[in-house]
Amino acid sequence: MNRALLEKPFAPAQIRQRKGRNGVLDYVEGHSVIHRLNEALEGAWSFEIVHHEIREDEVLVIGRLSAESVTKMAFGTSQVTREKGSGQLVSLGDDLKAAGTDCLKKCATLLGVGLHLYADKPLAGRAAAMRAGGPPRPPGPPGTPPVRPANPLPPPRPSPNGNGGPPANGAGARLGATPRQLDAIAKVARAKGLEPAAVESMAVRVFNRKPEALNREEASGLIKELSNMKRTVAS
Repeated sequence: MNRALLEKPFAPAQIRQRKGRNGVLDYVEGHSVIHRLNEALEGAWSFEIVHHEIREDEVLVIGRLSAESVTKMAFGTSQVTREKGSGQLVSLGDDLKAAGTDCLKKCATLLGVGLHLYADKPLAGRAAAMRAGGPPRPPGPPGTPPVRPANPLPPPRPSPNGNGGPPANGAGARLGATPRQLDAIAKVARAKGLEPAAVESMAVRVFNRKPEALNREEASGLIKELSNMKRTVAS
């Protein structure tokens, strides 16, 4: 497994943009991700859809990407396309294929493919800004690395009284997630019908770390995102 090639940023010419809920988002097309996987893994990888659902307005799939001894799982979604006026379905097959491609790309990010494109996502940007003590910086041109503060804050020091409370300077955003927050993440995920692997995938995709490694601000953001999700109904 060639990790350096997996994590190599895509060229600007390969990066596309689309409108998302929180502004314009950068992405790469499915064939670019497949080409990168073939290059870095020499074709020794597999992908399968292990579950799918067809809802009123969207289709949802859960997929598994395997390479060597590593397995990654993630969700993928696509809007259901309907004819204007009549509202008749156009092609559920195409909608499911689009969700499958979305799922493959999300699984690939867990191996580092295109992970740099998520560096300036709004939610992660807000959390990073809170840690840095200022407003989020605007993203640069597609393909450029994220801008880091010139004078990053030092790591938090232990509380003088040893009780684990917030330090005197009020920098609670830099402390690790509390047991109550981690418990809330697990409970909300169960209520939404999500498996732990899916929650871990979501945390890595947004914050580039697992739930137990989040700080308090990031944990709060993950709880909010999970709460806003529609409930997944198992087949």
